[in-house]
Amino acid sequence: MATEIHPTAIVESGAILDENVTIEAYAYIGAKAKCGARTIVRHHATVDGKTIIGRDNEIFPYALIGGKSQDMKAKGGTPGLKIGDNNIFREYVTVHCHSKDGEYTILGSHNYCLAYSHIGHECIIGNHFILGHNSTLGGHIIAEDYANVGGHTAFHPNCRIGQYSYTGGYSKVVQDIPPFMLADGVPAIIKTINTIGMKRHGFSERDISVARKIYKTLYREGLNRRQALDRIRENKEFESEITKAIISFAQDSERGFA
Repeated sequence: MATEIHPTAIVESGAILDENVTIEAYAYIGAKAKCGARTIVRHHATVDGKTIIGRDNEIFPYALIGGKSQDMKAKGGTPGLKIGDNNIFREYVTVHCHSKDGEYTILGSHNYCLAYSHIGHECIIGNHFILGHNSTLGGHIIAEDYANVGGHTAFHPNCRIGQYSYTGGYSKVVQDIPPFMLADGVPAIIKTINTIGMKRHGFSERDISVARKIYKTLYREGLNRRQALDRIRENKEFESEITKAIISFAQDSERGFA
């Protein structure tokens, strides 16, 4: 199947469309944008800015991919957005470019952004990330692989979202969500581990047990974060890839754990 561009769509001169791209009615593709093979831009959707989109992505009506950063410190130039493969952006999703000239907001592959969700400037999103309806990632958010965010949730800028974590809907997140944990509330606090998510992704019973013991050490034994992490490092009972992921995440945490 050849590339298909509806007669009412606008594809600016300079835009690059790979093979078998579909651009539906009244869609807009900006002059600096590139759409990878088999990507579908549904009617009335927009791909703008210096946006590089990989293969097999689908952009639903009224989404804006590659909008200008809302950062008031942005000084112009040509900041950009890079997106991997097999992502879905549902209706009215907005994903913004970086704020600095020549740099990129980054999304990986196999991510699913539900309707009205927003990914702000300078975010770095991994793979298999789910962003619920009306949820917002402020600027500079880092989201690791397989993290899941419920609907109507707001993340403060500079927060980090750990792998395989789950954040409940309508939460207000002002600190980092560690890997494998389940957070909820206003402000969000860690309630337990993401047992269902870990089971769905094939983690062993031992992995789940280790994650639960780490949760109890971090949140139920009255220790501060440094004391808890020291105990986790020193106890051979915690030896696991789960432990390594949480320790690594903690070392890079600037806002502290929720």
